[in-house]
Amino acid sequence: MILADKIITLRKKNGWSQEELAEKLNVTRQSVSKWEGAQSVPDLNKILLLSRIFEVSTDFLLKDELEETDEMQDTGYVPDRALEEARPVRRVSMEEARKFLDIKEKLAGRIALAVSLCIVSPVCLILFSSAQEAGKIPVTENMAAGVGVMILLLLVAAAVGVFIFCGVKTEPYEYLEKSRFETEYGVTGMVKEEKERFQSTYMICNIIGTCCCILAVTPLFAVVIFTEDDFMMTLAVCVLLIIVAVGVFIFTFAGVRWESMQKLLQEGAYSAVNKKGEEAFEPVCQAYWLIATAIYLGYSFSSQEWHKSWIIWPVAGVLYAAVKVICVAVVKKRRM
Repeated sequence: MILADKIITLRKKNGWSQEELAEKLNVTRQSVSKWEGAQSVPDLNKILLLSRIFEVSTDFLLKDELEETDEMQDTGYVPDRALEEARPVRRVSMEEARKFLDIKEKLAGRIALAVSLCIVSPVCLILFSSAQEAGKIPVTENMAAGVGVMILLLLVAAAVGVFIFCGVKTEPYEYLEKSRFETEYGVTGMVKEEKERFQSTYMICNIIGTCCCILAVTPLFAVVIFTEDDFMMTLAVCVLLIIVAVGVFIFTFAGVRWESMQKLLQEGAYSAVNKKGEEAFEPVCQAYWLIATAIYLGYSFSSQEWHKSWIIWPVAGVLYAAVKVICVAVVKKRRM
């Protein structure tokens, strides 16, 4: 394998486009293109820099044989995998990237609203059940629970409908999240400029969302201080969920747009290495939420305590994040 092929293989193995590699080397994309096309050879300084960036020796770069040396084994560079990585990958045009960002910007509010609806969905159930127990409304316990469950299911159904709609709209761009790709000239620069413009808004949204989640417990503490009425305590819990939903709305609205830029730049959770971890985690994710749903439905129907079983969902959400971190870490460790 000649130097040109090794540069192509190592670049794609790291999930970089020609433009990104050029930025790391402080050269033009045309220079990288000529190296990979064997039209020119990088000078000695660039060879040394390539060896540091790719974490291989200069001997490996300059040696033409394809034998599997100790250098290959130490760096995880296996010929079969290298040949697979060197196969052609999809290229993202400027028009396609711009359209993807526009779609995500339009859908960000809808996705954020759907997530917030899931959080506030049990509010009516909790409120009606507590009001019935306190004698605030002249209905039976079953009627209060039934109306609350109906509203909960309607809100969840609306949220699921929004998720499906957004999923259909973004389905053509799923490869950005799961597969390797390259961007055409100018795309990376355009996305980086967009990201820089949005960074201050993203930071402000994170601050406001964090403050909402922290201050959400304030009504609960206020009720504990001034009264011991159970209904007022329940009302405070409902207000807590609403404030959390507002904070999550702000988080999600900004996060959807931020992640769309990360996907195009293949940064953070969408880097080449993390994509492989996400791919391995997908079956675990599906099984996890099926089990969580089975536990929720089993407990709710057997105990008939719908006003309590809602707590399963926030707990499952927190545990999901922990399980995901552990699984992705295990996949990375095994690959290393």
